Amino acid sequence: MFELIGVPPQALFGQLLLGLINGAFYAVLSLGLALIFGLLNIINFTHGAQYMMGAFAAWLLLNLAGLGYWPALLLAPVIVGLTGVLIERFLLKRLRGLDPLYGLLLTFGLALIVEGAFRQVYGVSGLAYPVPPSLAGGVNLGFMFLPLYRGWVVLASIVACLVTWAVIERTRLGATLRAATENPALVQAFGVNVPRLVTLTYGFGVALAAFAGVLAAPIYSVHPLMGANLIIVVFAVVVIGGMGSILGSVLTGFGLGVVEGLTKVFWPEASNTVIFVIMAIVLLIKPAGLFGRAT
Repeated sequence: MFELIGVPPQALFGQLLLGLINGAFYAVLSLGLALIFGLLNIINFTHGAQYMMGAFAAWLLLNLAGLGYWPALLLAPVIVGLTGVLIERFLLKRLRGLDPLYGLLLTFGLALIVEGAFRQVYGVSGLAYPVPPSLAGGVNLGFMFLPLYRGWVVLASIVACLVTWAVIERTRLGATLRAATENPALVQAFGVNVPRLVTLTYGFGVALAAFAGVLAAPIYSVHPLMGANLIIVVFAVVVIGGMGSILGSVLTGFGLGVVEGLTKVFWPEASNTVIFVIMAIVLLIKPAGLFGRAT
């Protein structure tokens, strides 16, 4: 069958794997963006910089504290998430109730400051981060060779997305958070500290970006612009899935990653623009996105 379409099976499955890996990062990053926008009405343009900070946190933990990949996978999201808590507490909190454009401008400025500071200290050349020994090597599946670490990235991303969706949609905490979004005064009257809940939610969304950064560190070189190169595509994924739709962001992220991988096989020149073409078509047909709700 593959010979009929003129594509070697190794090339096809290799690009599908690459698409799944890219889709894994799209899904986790767009999930954090959708969570922050859908529940807090904040367009978090700092998300790419926070993804980069997660990768740098893992690199610094390894080189300064001697902590390997597995401790970093737990500690880096917590560390970067705490910076998100501080940003929400001291900056974004002052914009609550205003037009979302103010939050977008603030977070865009913060992204430029953070990326500029890291570029000043570490330069623009990439820093290597080793694959953990327990995930080195790969498995021969017959039709392709599957590197263990890349398989782990896809699996970890799926688990993170499913757990986050379950917490938001299927737990009492998620119900409280959604209620606080709709009517904060009423929820506050029931004794819930709504400002603290909002702050922790933003910190969790930032931690998801940092988690993706740690996953990316052994695959891509760690450098200050790694988030800037990705965040525009992730915003397109969120728009296609529907702004604020958690499930839509996850499904669209993985789906568009696969579409991008297949495009590299059949039409390589269009692989860098196919997601934006799909976004334009979706916005023309359904402006709220595939899973979004019209307001």
